[in-house]
Amino acid sequence: MDDQAHAARTMWNCLHAWWAMLPKDKRTLAAADAAIRQARKEIGFLAVLPAQAAQAVLKTYFQAWRNCWEGRAGAPDFKARVRSVMSVDIPQGRDLQIARVNRRWGMVNIPKVGRVKFRWTRDLPVGKKANVGNRITGARLIKDELGWHIAFRITTLEARPAPHQGPEVGIDAGVNIPLALSDHSHKDHGRPPRLLDGTSDRDKWLNKDEKAKLLRLEQQAARLKQHRKPGQRSSNRLRAVYDRIGKLRAKAKRRATDWQHKTTTRLARTYGVIVVEHLDIANMTRSARGTVEEPGKNVRQKAGLNRSISQEAWGRTVTMLAYKTARFGGTLHKVPAAGTSQRCSVCGVTTPGSRESQAVFVCKNPDCGWSGNADWNAARNVLYLYRMGHALVPAAGRAVVRRARRVKPATAK
Repeated sequence: MDDQAHAARTMWNCLHAWWAMLPKDKRTLAAADAAIRQARKEIGFLAVLPAQAAQAVLKTYFQAWRNCWEGRAGAPDFKARVRSVMSVDIPQGRDLQIARVNRRWGMVNIPKVGRVKFRWTRDLPVGKKANVGNRITGARLIKDELGWHIAFRITTLEARPAPHQGPEVGIDAGVNIPLALSDHSHKDHGRPPRLLDGTSDRDKWLNKDEKAKLLRLEQQAARLKQHRKPGQRSSNRLRAVYDRIGKLRAKAKRRATDWQHKTTTRLARTYGVIVVEHLDIANMTRSARGTVEEPGKNVRQKAGLNRSISQEAWGRTVTMLAYKTARFGGTLHKVPAAGTSQRCSVCGVTTPGSRESQAVFVCKNPDCGWSGNADWNAARNVLYLYRMGHALVPAAGRAVVRRARRVKPATAK
């Protein structure tokens, strides 16, 4: 599977180089297909990639250019060996030959690899459950620090959900309170958002023993890195330490994603209309270092806040809410984020200095003087903007979510 993933990445890079060298009138799908077939014959290590997987790379590359031309993404580029995710596509579902071994494990056939075991974490339409409207159409192999995983693509027919009759709610995403709701409730993951010195706790999803282990590994990696000369390749021992660090990081990320899935599912089941802010997270997490001539202020504190915002993954939360509200018959709306934190939700007046701290809001209007939690105040303003007709285009949701399953080599008998 490693060889196939490296071959798929090399195939992408060869396609990108081929695209750049040819004139525009010769950049066709048929010409690219012929070039791929010739490359698999002439370059030996590319032949390890199945022909269907090579065609999937071609389709993905052309789709990347369509996304660029239609303004949905940037132009595709070369895939580096270090920064690229190792993955292989299996476009044909009939090649998988899935069979269930027991309650926890199943067997799947991977082309040019053989039969391997995977964790059976969700019901799959195999055997008598498979039909024209409910079947597996393909799969994708993905590798991270914890090993290889397989995600199945499934085509299924689902009844259109009835309109959700739940209440309306506004949500303000924050750092101290991850998700504050306009009905004076909140969703908290029980992790420390920021340390007292202004820096974020990068490892808040790890327990005490795991944090101590991570610290020892980082210190060991720093010592081993001192002996490496500039431009010299890392030693096997240093790479092994990096792998162990990556496993702990991947475990923390999985815990965070699990909390997001459970929280967004409860919100989609409870509320019929969910309103969130339209945030430009890229600008919010921009560095404050400045230039040599004009250095920034409070750089360390701003860097800690940027890490906290990135770890909360607000964009991923909104994406989950989008397709889950559609699944349960609800709707998700976005409103402009400007002024929601400074405006008083009681009197509606925006006065300077009302946001006294990250957690406390005190209205400076002499006729009001209301005080309360700043995140709840912002959530009420978010809902107010929606009710006043300031909602943007509703976010489009996906119909189905696929969860990765861990792959384990089959035991030979």
